[in-house]
Amino acid sequence: MQIYRSVFMVTGGGSGLGEATVRRLHAAGARVAIVDLAADKGQTVAAELEEDALFVAADVSSEAEAQRAVAQARDHFGALHGLVNCAGVAPAARVLGKSGLHSLESFSRCIAINLIGSFNMLRLVAAVMAEQTPDAATTERGVIVNTASIAAYEGQIGQAAYAASKAGVVGMTLPIARELARLGIRVVTIAPGLFETPMLGAMTPEVTAALTRSTLFPQRLGKPDEYAALVQHIVENEMLNGVTIRLDGAVRLAAK
Repeated sequence: MQIYRSVFMVTGGGSGLGEATVRRLHAAGARVAIVDLAADKGQTVAAELEEDALFVAADVSSEAEAQRAVAQARDHFGALHGLVNCAGVAPAARVLGKSGLHSLESFSRCIAINLIGSFNMLRLVAAVMAEQTPDAATTERGVIVNTASIAAYEGQIGQAAYAASKAGVVGMTLPIARELARLGIRVVTIAPGLFETPMLGAMTPEVTAALTRSTLFPQRLGKPDEYAALVQHIVENEMLNGVTIRLDGAVRLAAK
């Protein structure tokens, strides 16, 4: 898919991987709808980019708010060609911790945002894409990029909720890609490793240093723009479909 003048919606676009994706797509000539629950961050990014950038505040796990966000972006730009799901949370808690049982509310919230939220946005945007005229040269109508995590494969102690939510994102990638193929819509998932994001920033310097040392090469944290660069490649490479791509410097998470 050609990025120039295409319309992309990026959830969690106010910070971290989402913000880097918004900036890279916009720099390539895309029109971008930034969806974020943190209005101050999303508005700041949209205001800085000015032309061809729209901010929409929404909770991706809410059907009503997601519907409103998708409708607003479609009405504003006239189309939706791409969706990048970056909104997410990463709670840490043991099932049987020193302070008691893992909160069921915390587990449910993580699943609701990371997995259900991704599916919620995906289905709504796919419905818009399905009504659009396919590209004359490629017959493509759209591309959807989800964000999982290497924790989907090697979840650490304390990551039961997070790992489960991201494993769900990995698991739904192929069946949805198979279903939407007849409409000319591709679905690809990225499973990032350790990246310089606000989510990782919540860890102590000691933990961050230990995780960095476990990355084979390059032995450092990933940069958000490296994630965004892969999003751009996925969009532009029509043969990428129905797959989850690890972006992790060959790190494999230890138990803790």
